[in-house]
This record gives sequence, structure tokens and C-alpha cells, in this order.
Amino acid sequence: MLKELEMWAQQDFRSVNGQIEYLLSEAIKKQKRSKNKGTSSEMD
Repeated sequence: MLKELEMWAQQDFRSVNGQIEYLLSEAIKKQKRSKNKGTSSEMD
């Protein structure tokens, strides 16, 4: 998995740590969107 992350990071001109940070932030955004679909008010 680390090799795949390294290759993906190189393609996006990021460090491996930067790629991991990007993936985590995207997962958090996705989770927030899916939570908000079921409710009428936003939660932070």
C-alpha cells in the first residue's frame, strides 16, 4: 500500500504525507456530506 501511495503522490506532485493528509481531508468532507443529506440542518 505504501508503494501505491508513493506513486500516487508523485503523480499529484505531493509528498507521501501530503497525499495522506489530502485523502483524510477528502474522506472527512465526504462523511460530512453524507451526514448532511439525512438532516435538514448542518452540523460542524
